[in-house]
Amino acid sequence: MTDAALAMPKVSDEDRLRADLYNYLGLMLSAPPDQMLLDQTAGLTGDDTPLGQAITQMARVAKRTKPAGVEREFNALFIGLGRGELLPYASYYLTGFLNEKPLAALRNDMTARGLSRAENVFEPEDNIASLMEMMGALIAGRFGTPATLEVQKTFFNKHIGPWAGHFFADLEGAKNSVLYASLGAVGRAFMEIEAEGFRLGG
Repeated sequence: MTDAALAMPKVSDEDRLRADLYNYLGLMLSAPPDQMLLDQTAGLTGDDTPLGQAITQMARVAKRTKPAGVEREFNALFIGLGRGELLPYASYYLTGFLNEKPLAALRNDMTARGLSRAENVFEPEDNIASLMEMMGALIAGRFGTPATLEVQKTFFNKHIGPWAGHFFADLEGAKNSVLYASLGAVGRAFMEIEAEGFRLGG
């Protein structure tokens, strides 16, 4: 092992689980899940906490869900004719309009961290899937050194905390939501835990 590898901060098991859940939410919100991801979701088990119960419920729904059905659900929620039932963007939730100051602030922070939008991605960067993936990557150190708790807290409080809980609650209650209603419950419970953790931890 090199000196550089030894000097790298170790990502704790708890932080790895947090990163995994952020990445999972990002994956589910970026495109409709295929059969393999549905099977993996159906195999999840939770505990008696609100988050654990939401995960258990989501696994039950995933067992009964087929890829074609969830693709229709995804399209109705996020794409639709002209637009889907929900607009999953920080700018929209925080200002009522797309491509506003929250997106500019996120782009500035991404540039400061050496991040850029992937060539083949045309969505504004402040969409919920991208933000979940960025947060997971910061925690796990996919962009280099794992982010300190202070850096995580700053990113969460600036770009995710002010609106993601509202989005997940809307996803839970959306008329086209079935599998995504249970994903909304998982996301909402997780955002509450994260917000409380950052409040107590820093």
